[in-house]
Amino acid sequence: MEENISFEEIIKQLEQIAQELEKGDLNLDESVLKFEQGMKLSKQCNTILENAEKRINILIRNDNDVVEDNFTVQE
Repeated sequence: MEENISFEEIIKQLEQIAQELEKGDLNLDESVLKFEQGMKLSKQCNTILENAEKRINILIRNDNDVVEDNFTVQE
C-alpha cells in the first residue's frame, strides 16, 4: 500500500471495497482480504485526519494575528 496516497484517493478505494463487498460475489477468503484492506485504509485516513487536526490546533491567536508554530509528524 502506498505511503503518500491522498486522503481523497483512500476514500475512493474504500468506496470501491465497500461496493465489492456489498455485491456479495466474493468468497469468504476474498471478503476477508477486502475487509483487511479496508481496515488498513481506514487507519491511514484516521492518521491523516489526526495530523490535520494537530496542525489546526497548533494555530494560535497572538493579538489579532494568527501564528502557526512548527509542526512535525510523529510516526
